[in-house]
Amino acid sequence: MNEPTLITDLAPEELDPRDQHERTARAAAQSQRGMTLLEIMIVLAIIALVMGFLVGPRVLESFKEAKSDTARAILKQFAYEAYPRWSAANPSTGCPSSLDELLKYMNKQDVKDPWGNQLVMYCGDNLPEGIKGGFGVASNGPDGKPNTADDIRSWDQK
Repeated sequence: MNEPTLITDLAPEELDPRDQHERTARAAAQSQRGMTLLEIMIVLAIIALVMGFLVGPRVLESFKEAKSDTARAILKQFAYEAYPRWSAANPSTGCPSSLDELLKYMNKQDVKDPWGNQLVMYCGDNLPEGIKGGFGVASNGPDGKPNTADDIRSWDQK
């Protein structure tokens, strides 16, 4: 009984050219195997971790700086825009009773800083040194404690 001859048992010159081409194509496909979905996901996870460690701290620092810049802008708006308008509308009164009176001259709903702390108004007899124009506003900064290094004041030059 004759056993069937396998393609792999034949010498390359004994193969039909179509079979030889098919065999070469199969071998090439096996040697150039693509990446699996799992391998791609692992690579992406590693890239995300590296980016998180490199970029994350910088982004968080930018958020902190943005809150401080926002606080400075709010304080200056109270001191140099809202108070002069209020003062022009109330010439017989030297100081507003609270910052709430100035809200109608601003595009703001409350008198809190970006950290959620109440703003402090200085007017009349309680003016600290350095305030020009008879009115100032201050934020206690991120720590919420008065008279610390992170306090932000409308009269500071920064």
